[in-house]
Amino acid sequence: MKRTRRNHGAAFKAQVALAACKGDKTLAELAEQFGVHPTQITEWKRHLLERVADVFGGTTHKPDAPDLTVLHAKIGQLALEHDC
Repeated sequence: MKRTRRNHGAAFKAQVALAACKGDKTLAELAEQFGVHPTQITEWKRHLLERVADVFGGTTHKPDAPDLTVLHAKIGQLALEHDC
């Protein structure tokens, strides 16, 4: 019998990752308690530890948006060159 794919919410992932960070229980115990594979718990814990500084105003992830003023200037320059 095939098991359907489960999607876990952010709150659940955070709860599991925090429990893993505490270290009160082993990874196997946490996996049994939450019904998640130990590898998945390790991955969520790694993500939490990588991004915990963002909570306290650390680095902010901004999308890599190009500077539009530079692009518009380049377009104008190319349009003038094309017209000549």
